[in-house]
Order: sequence, then structure tokens, then C-alpha cells
Amino acid sequence: MKMKAYVRPEALYPYRDWSLAEEAYDDENNQRSESVFALGNGYIGMRGNFEEGYHGVQGKSVTGNYINGFYDSEPIVYPEGAYGYPTRNQSMLNVTNAQCIQLTVGGAPFHLNTGKIHSFNRELDMKRGFLWRHVEWEAPAGGRVKLNFRRVVSLTHKHLAAIQVEIESVNFAGEIRFHSFMDGKIAAAEVTDDPRLGAGGGEPNLILERMAHMSGLAVLKQRTRHTDFKLVTAISHQVQGQTDFEAEEVSENERIGTVFTLKLAPGEKAGLTKYISYHTSKDDAEEELEQLAAGTHRLASDLGMDRLLEEQETYLKSFWQHADVEIKGDPALQQGIRFNAFQLLQSVGRDGKTNIGAKGLTGEGYEGHYFWDTEMYMMPFFTYTQPDIARALMDFRYGTLDKARSRAAVMSQKGALFPWRTIAGEENSAYYPAGTAQMHINADIAYAIKQYVQATGDEGFLIDKGAEILFETSRFWTDLGYFNETKGGAFCIDCVTGPDEYTAIVNNNTYTNLMVQSQLNYAYETAQRLRKDHPEAYERISQAIGLTEAEIEGWHEAAARMFVPYDEQLGIYAQDDTFLSKKKWDFENTPEDKYPLLLHYHPLVIYRHQVLKQADTVMALFLLSDKFTKEEKIRTYQYYEPLTTHDSSLSPCIHSIVSAEIGDLEGAYAYFDRTVRMDLDDINKNAKDGLHTAAMAGSWMSIVNGFAGMRMVDGALSFSPALPAQWESCSFRIMYQGQLIKVSMGPNEASYTLLEGDAVSFKHKGEIVTLTAQEKTAVIQS
Repeated sequence: MKMKAYVRPEALYPYRDWSLAEEAYDDENNQRSESVFALGNGYIGMRGNFEEGYHGVQGKSVTGNYINGFYDSEPIVYPEGAYGYPTRNQSMLNVTNAQCIQLTVGGAPFHLNTGKIHSFNRELDMKRGFLWRHVEWEAPAGGRVKLNFRRVVSLTHKHLAAIQVEIESVNFAGEIRFHSFMDGKIAAAEVTDDPRLGAGGGEPNLILERMAHMSGLAVLKQRTRHTDFKLVTAISHQVQGQTDFEAEEVSENERIGTVFTLKLAPGEKAGLTKYISYHTSKDDAEEELEQLAAGTHRLASDLGMDRLLEEQETYLKSFWQHADVEIKGDPALQQGIRFNAFQLLQSVGRDGKTNIGAKGLTGEGYEGHYFWDTEMYMMPFFTYTQPDIARALMDFRYGTLDKARSRAAVMSQKGALFPWRTIAGEENSAYYPAGTAQMHINADIAYAIKQYVQATGDEGFLIDKGAEILFETSRFWTDLGYFNETKGGAFCIDCVTGPDEYTAIVNNNTYTNLMVQSQLNYAYETAQRLRKDHPEAYERISQAIGLTEAEIEGWHEAAARMFVPYDEQLGIYAQDDTFLSKKKWDFENTPEDKYPLLLHYHPLVIYRHQVLKQADTVMALFLLSDKFTKEEKIRTYQYYEPLTTHDSSLSPCIHSIVSAEIGDLEGAYAYFDRTVRMDLDDINKNAKDGLHTAAMAGSWMSIVNGFAGMRMVDGALSFSPALPAQWESCSFRIMYQGQLIKVSMGPNEASYTLLEGDAVSFKHKGEIVTLTAQEKTAVIQS
């Protein structure tokens, strides 16, 4: 449906360039704030829960602590099953809650729903990478104190997080108690009808094995019920500002910690620093976990909170030097784009064994699964700003290649088929029409490999790992597709689902066929290049997978004869063989409260209509931009845009990019505005369940690929910038083949500066621009 003119809602959080803040405690929107104030380091994720716990309205809080890639696996129960359906589901677990610090002032427990709040401020500092909260609170019976909380999840120490609480007495004289503990008993998520959330319910997935105090270290060991992974959570403490205090070690009912008791007089301060570690048997041997935890806590104690925060700021200084986007003229979007980049960094796995989930590490939506979102949305951001992280994401796919081979065999095909949704590499999608049938994920991964290698020049990855992925997934495509005599011998691919999940199980989805064509050509070229330039690597791969010359030539032929549906009368690319023959959805008579459609209509009702959940053919216009004329892009875009509901958060950013390319800057800006503040303005009303990481990355793409018009065709970089009228200027940085380039757009000019590297060449609106160490900047008048 044609998107209505976008009116940005009133700010939920004040517009600030480098932070996110709330200036009053709000029960009603507490759960949403728990998502947006989340902290993480790609391994540990902590929702923005209060250390003292939540004591407000029931149903307005979800306590969440997550470990990327740490999951349990339960049988999938099908009332009516069939051969090849996935048999087990993997779910990222909500693990031991170690945030807990309960404070009592003269016997009165501190929390925000009792006593009197004189002031409240909470801020997520994106430049320095920590969360702080200030509360001035008066106990019900009197006694006023100031509380300052600081929390950090270390970006430099994978297993470590820390919380510091400082209390200052205003007029209180008496006893203060800090009860710091961890709670291993985690409530299961509720069962819902929303397929975007986890399954919920069921018995606890973490089973207690041991609780112990060991020389100032409290340890809680658990195992997962089905996968038998071990988790050791540990906490330790340092008291500041007081030497006269009592410490009592306590443990009961899967809770273990320490109670610190001390006295304060008016004007006096005291503080408690709590160090938290998580170690699992997925990373290290079970018998070493407690020893590793002890080592992490010795390190934390030696560093202290201030040094941890210094390290955090140093790490982020380097990150922002490569990833920052500066927007002059719109503080809302400036805040939004930085928030999105920060949360992407916090959620992405950097160890080559983990990936990035659809909700990152901020909530349990989609059960922590990894999707095509990684390659098509998140990977470009990391490829062009943090290539080491992009490499780690590619390493993850290679690490699961054997499981992709097994899945292809289950599907009666050769080669490898990567899963639509997964944590450990097995297919987890129980609804195959919008899951397994989205086999385009193979081509998406191939596209990401090509983009990564050409953008970074990392030929080593291609030789060691990438080529094998390319070859095995290309083998899958030529086995799945066939030369169809009824279509003049063209290569066809039947019974697939494209990106649009409102159209399922179709023949010749244009997006899929074009992406496969691109993959097969790249695989053919890669095989030829390896054979010529790296014959030993070519021979190694060929021997390992049984690759033949006939297969390679088959890829070339299939690509050359690929069938792509095209409607001559409309002058547009058809989404698939039958899409244009279906009845159009009646948008005019669909009430607003019936969106998203998937929550209000049976899939078959949706499937029989021309209606899109998200960009499909339009996405191909962007990803394979050089394959279409501008006129084809305009006609095709104008046909599909009114049919698209944008019920998926992945959709607006793609429409923004293509709108910009065809010259509709007003439309591009409206879609971008909706994308960049998806969570900060709670556009889809579900930020409470976790953030939208693909949309976050999409907002970066909307600037870089949309307004700046960046494209890379056959390894050649080009720009075609057009600054939105609402902005004074915009600039960003990208890494390209080891060079760091700053791109700036103004109303009447564009400039390019070489910040790191010796020399680089690219195109600006078709003209070659070269930057060198001697001539680092080029300014081009528009």
C-alpha cells in the first residue's frame, strides 16, 4: 500500500547527539526502555533492567541476560508432520541474572515504586559505552539519599561485565545494606500467538548443578536441559569509601551472593562494585570453567571500574573513527543513526563461532535465531566499517558448511543449503513455506562473500573458505534448477519463496533467479581464477568436494540461460511466474488495526493476492543495480511500492535506497526517517520485545547506498550523492581495500578525503576520482 506521508511522532527520548536518556521513571513504557537501554559486547547481552528489580505493574518488565550462541534444543512437535521437517528447535536462553543489587536504607528497600523520587535520570552513553542512572530518593519513613549506578559490558574482555553503585546520604544517618546476588531461576517467556516471538512456556532450560563461595568469588554452575552445555556464572565485589563494613555470604533457592552492611552519616558516601562473568562449555572445557572465571575476576579486580571504562572509551573511539555518520540539520536522525551503529556493535558476534540475531542481544524475539538479515543487512555495515567483524561473520557460515551439506541431502539435493533460521547451523524453521523455501539465502551468502572480498581485498578468505561455500551452494542450484523446454530451454527454479513472505512456494521468483545468476557467474569466475592463480588451492578444494570441470561449465550455462519473468505489457519484472495474475489486495477496505496482515489473516488468504510484506523484486533493483535500466527501475518500483505493507521492519530501508536512486528524494527521506528511528520512536510498537537489528543496519545503508548512491560493481566503487533538502550536510566513513575514505555531502558539493592509506580510486557520477597521500581531498561541485 502506498505509504502515507510520514509524520515523525513526538520524541519518546530527548534528542541528543551521543546519548539516549530518560528524565523520569515511566511504568507504562518500562519494558520498551529495557530494550533500548540494553548493553552488550557481542557475547554477553543485558537488557536495561534495574539492579534493584522491577516492582511496578505486572507485565511491564522482562528481565533478560543472554549469551550469544548459547542455546537449548527441544523437539518440535508437529500435529501433522512430514519428511524433512526440522525435528528440533534451538532457542537462545535467558541465563542467570547477575544484575541484582538490592539496597535497603534504614531497613526500607529501595525501589522506584515506593518512597519519593526527587530526581531520576538514566543515560546510555554511546561515546563511552556505558549506562548510568542517577536517582535521588527518600524512603517512606524519611531518609534521603542520592544513588549513582554505572554499568558496563566490556567490549575488550569477552566474558566480563561490571556494575557500580554509589550511595551518598543527604540527611540519612543509619544502616545501609547492599544485597548483591545472582539468580539462576529464570521465568520462561510467555506463550503468544505472535510468530515473531519465541515459543515460550515449557519447563526451565537451565538446571542447577552447583553453588559455592570460593575466596570472595560466588559461583553458580548450571547445565542446559537438552544440549547439556555447562554455564558458570560468577560474581565478585569491591567496597569503596568505607573500611568498616560487614560481609555475609548467603545462598538459597538458586540464589547466591553477599550482603554488605555499613553505616552512613549525612554527607558520607559508600560504593559497591560488582564484577560479573559468564563462561560456557561451548567455548572451553567444562573442567576449566571455574578456573577461567576466577582468572576473569582477578583481572577485573586489578583493573577496577574506572580502568574498564577507560578501555571501553578507547575501543569505541576507534570504532567511531570508522563507523560514525554525521548529520547536520536533524538531531533526531543524528541520534538515531549513532544509536543504531552502537547497538549493532553490541549485538554482533566477533569470534567466528557466533553471528547476530534478528533482535541482537536485547530480547528473546525470534528465539535468538540468525537469518539472511546478517548477509543482506548487517554485513555491509561491518564490511565497510569493521572488516574484521565481517570476516568473523563469514567464518561462522564456513563453520556450519557441513550442516548445510547435510540439509541439502535431506532436501534430496546436491551441495549445500544453508538454514533459513538457526543458531548452531541446523535448520530451525518449522514453517517451510516462509522458511526452508527461502533458499535464496544461499545466494545471499554468496553475494556477501563477493562483496566482502571485493571491498576488503581479502583473497585469503576466498581461497581458504569462501570458494568452498560458493562451489557447494552453486552445486545446489544447478541440481535444484533445470532447463525448461516449455520456456525455450531457459534455466528455471521452482517451488521457492523470495524475500516477500506474503507470496510463498512459487516458480521463478525474480529476486532468487537473478541472485542465483549472479552467484553462478561469480562461482565460475572464481573457479577460473583459482585454477590460474592458485592452482594448489584449486586442486585442494576440487579433491575435497569432488568438483568437476563439467560442473563448473554447468554453472556458466545455467547463469547464461537463467529465466527471469518479465511482463512486456507493463514493462516490469514480474515477481514470479504467477504473481501478476493474482487479484490485488483490497487495501482501501483493510482496517488499520488489521496490520500486520500475518497476525489477522490465514496465510492462504494472503498468498492468493498481490500483496507484499517487504521489498522483493525491489530489493533486486538495489542489490543488482547494474542489471536494470533506470526506466525499468522506475516502472518496476512504481508497480510494487503500492502493493507493499512494510509489515517487515526490513522493508522501508530498501524502498528508501531505491527511491533515492530513481530520483524521489522526498520518498527516500520518508522511508529513511521511519527506518532510522524504528526503535527509538517505537514505530512498530514492539521494541519492548527487542530491537530491530536489520532495520538498524538498513538505516546506514539508506545513507550510504541511498543518499550517497554508493555501489560496487565488479570491485569498482562509485558514488552518486544527493543530499536531502532537510539536511545541511552529511558525512560518513568507509573502508575500501584497506583505505579509509570520508565522504561528505553538502547542498552544492561533495568531498572525498583519504583518512588512512596511500591511494584510492573510485567514480563520482561516472567520473574517476583519485586520492593520494599527496592529494588527500577532492571537492566536487554539483
